Amino acid sequence: MPRTSEYLLIGGSAAAGTFALTYPVKWLANRLGWVVAPDARRVHTVTTPDVGGIAMFGGFLVALGVSRLLGSFDELFSTSELLGVLIGATVIFLVGLLDDVREISAPAKVAGTVAAGLVLVWYGVTMYYFRLPLVDVFLLATDWVPLITIVWLLGMSQAINLIDGLDGLAAGVVAIAASAFFLYSRELEGQTFLAEPNIGPLICIIAAGICIGFLPHNFNPAKIFMGDGGALLLGLLMATATTVVGGRSSPTQKFFGQSYFFFAPLFIPLLILGVPIFDTLFAIVRRASRRQGLATADKGHLHHRLMNLGHGQRRSVLILWLWTGLLSAFVLYPVYTNSGASLAVIGILALGLGLFTVLHPEARRTRARHSTMLVSRATGAIRAEPVDDDEIDDDEIDDDPLRA
Repeated sequence: MPRTSEYLLIGGSAAAGTFALTYPVKWLANRLGWVVAPDARRVHTVTTPDVGGIAMFGGFLVALGVSRLLGSFDELFSTSELLGVLIGATVIFLVGLLDDVREISAPAKVAGTVAAGLVLVWYGVTMYYFRLPLVDVFLLATDWVPLITIVWLLGMSQAINLIDGLDGLAAGVVAIAASAFFLYSRELEGQTFLAEPNIGPLICIIAAGICIGFLPHNFNPAKIFMGDGGALLLGLLMATATTVVGGRSSPTQKFFGQSYFFFAPLFIPLLILGVPIFDTLFAIVRRASRRQGLATADKGHLHHRLMNLGHGQRRSVLILWLWTGLLSAFVLYPVYTNSGASLAVIGILALGLGLFTVLHPEARRTRARHSTMLVSRATGAIRAEPVDDDEIDDDEIDDDPLRA
């Protein structure tokens, strides 16, 4: 089994490759006009390149190349799975890049994602088991494997894509999530709950490295966006890692005092990636209630609502990073200990973060301004009911997107 230091070398090479390649990608994007201008639904104020996925894909290739040169990973390369991930990542990246450059239709993007999922299935990047908590572990029938693999890839890639709305948000969330999942999968390997060879830890550390290398260019004020090419690539990497780890950990071995440990393989991606997944579900419900298409863009995502509270881009991003970190800690703590008593500390931190989000002085001032605006609009009667953020036009909110 490869040493942790070798995995960190791979992650470092992914970060270094992505960071270095972003410079020529920015130059190329400005030269070719692969940029996005500010508009009514965007929060950035200057024209910005949006093809950072090119550098992220380059960092992915660099990391794979370095891992191939290290003899410790020969066992992983002896299977077809890494080749399948490489081809699938290429397919989904090109689909996203085409959308960034030319803007293709939503059905075309779905078709491209399905094609990438079929590549994964063809090369065996699938799960074997489906776990129902307190019920049983089910061996998946062959007929169900392609469908579950594709649906999981669609959900994960869309979740990452939807949360990519503020500078550094998606890259930071995935960096935290991938790092936490790497630690989790390594612990599974160490306890022999995960049959080797398994590509999950390698894919996790590469995803984390890509995001860490891209963040210096992408944090507010962003010099470049990852675009759909980068977001869909990250979605595929996280879908792959969670599939081969969560769906392959042994259903027969027992580990005393850790019943949670058995259920976590299926639900850890839902908890660790809880922020983007919740945002996706909330967006679907919101658009369905308004009778809008699921691909309709709006300003109702979690990060937009935080900005409407007055937090500004940087603080909104940091709040969502902290929530992702707390969710990750909640999942990892039972894995590394035999007691859940200290989870109360995580609960207290979560409560404190929630109170900070809602009761921050800037948030209170913004809510007061909203109420004043509604009162000033009244023609005869003062409106006393609670203010709903959805009733206020985003263009009328006095937000400075660059304010921390």
